[in-house]
Amino acid sequence: MRHATHHVAIVGAGMGGLAAAADLSRLGFRVSVFEKAPSPGGKMREVHVGDSAIDAGPTVFTMNWVFEGLFADSGARLEDHLDLVPASVLARHAWREGGRLDLHASVDRSCAAIREFSGDRDAQGYREFCARGASVYSSLRDTFMTRSRPSQLELIRALARRGLSADGVWAMLRTPPWQSLWSALGSHFRDHRLRQLFARYSTYVGSSPLSAPATLMLIAHVEQSGVWLVRGGMRRIADALQSLGESTGATYRYNAAVEKLLVRDGRCVGLQLSDGELIEADAVVFNGDTNALAAGLLGSAASAGGTSMSPQERALSAITWCLSAPTRGFDLEHHNVFFGDRYAEEFTHIFEKRRIKSEPTVYLCAQDRGAAAVSAKNSDRSPIAERMLMLVNAPADGDVGGIDDTTLARIERDAFELLERCGLQIERRSGDCVVTRPQDFDQLFPGTGGSLYGRANHGAFASFARPGAKTAIEGLYLAGGSAHPGPGIPMATLSGRIAAQRIAQDFE
Repeated sequence: MRHATHHVAIVGAGMGGLAAAADLSRLGFRVSVFEKAPSPGGKMREVHVGDSAIDAGPTVFTMNWVFEGLFADSGARLEDHLDLVPASVLARHAWREGGRLDLHASVDRSCAAIREFSGDRDAQGYREFCARGASVYSSLRDTFMTRSRPSQLELIRALARRGLSADGVWAMLRTPPWQSLWSALGSHFRDHRLRQLFARYSTYVGSSPLSAPATLMLIAHVEQSGVWLVRGGMRRIADALQSLGESTGATYRYNAAVEKLLVRDGRCVGLQLSDGELIEADAVVFNGDTNALAAGLLGSAASAGGTSMSPQERALSAITWCLSAPTRGFDLEHHNVFFGDRYAEEFTHIFEKRRIKSEPTVYLCAQDRGAAAVSAKNSDRSPIAERMLMLVNAPADGDVGGIDDTTLARIERDAFELLERCGLQIERRSGDCVVTRPQDFDQLFPGTGGSLYGRANHGAFASFARPGAKTAIEGLYLAGGSAHPGPGIPMATLSGRIAAQRIAQDFE
């Protein structure tokens, strides 16, 4: 079999590592995956509260074409491995000052809801916003997202070849990357609540809407193209990718922490596990934060393969509460967002003052709600305990103190008071909650300071600051959300596929 004599070791069983393993084993490489955790998924993890398994990482599944392509290339079908249910309601939104609004998978239904919420002008603004997002997405999907990281000049040339079309230069002229998302939204929506709602797209890549480029409008199109709920929870995605890799010969070792990468004569030749075991390899894929490499956490010899990042350049961290508790008063959807006042100030506080403002916006994933879940009611309609992930954005300062107990108590009080002002009561009891702070995320994912998205996507050319798959060290490759094309489940998966392509090319 072609490449059968070449061994590729993959460090980390996150989405990038799992995708790289599936592709490389399909191409005939001998593939071994090493993961320090007891199961696959990386940031796509589960937390157990009592007898309940709660998704404690990413909760939104989009761009399913990425996964359909990955499975199809191995002669498999995604639907045979995952039970996906399309969400008709993308998210339910509520504001402290009043008002509720559902965004729907249907643009027409969302327009109708926005018209009732804030009038005809904002409904028309939403249609124009969606059109701009679709244009940007079309222009960047094949020129940037799915290919090895292009230079700025290469991207401009690729767009120029398409000319002044909806997915060519016109898309970038109409939505220039040097315009912030916050500024662009102001030209579409009069109601400041809608500006808050769509500014939240910047947090999908861990960034501030005040500094993130307007090109992030493309996330609107991504969601309208389909948000799916995963029966059995998000971890099933990681299980499915492992199963795919195993079907073509990849092997997976868990509770196997990598101590350092082995570099000899400028080439990565393997790795050493924490128990001292040495693993030889012809190539290594590092599916972790590139800052961990640069900081020497995988050995000083491998540091040239990483990209250093200052704490001020880090993307958002979070405080999360995994809860199993009854709720009352607010009809939750699967995805819910509760907005406090002065949304823009949340980001100046986090990125400039390095703290969380009072009454921050709260995201709540009600995992027993929606088409893929069971009802959160007993037969007599009384509330029963349901599984929830609650999240508040935080600065990624987990390696320099993080959130102390006093500050946590204040933030927790503010967050639950906001929910109550919006009509939601959560009947909390002792032992029904597991809290994770930035310092905990830093322990889980070393070298990050707790950042969940790598580098913040701030400025016109921030996307080009992420490293590509091939590093300065021969035989060492990168995958994961801190590498090109960026964070999020589909993007991290694409990063693994791109790394596999580069390895296959280099071993031709």
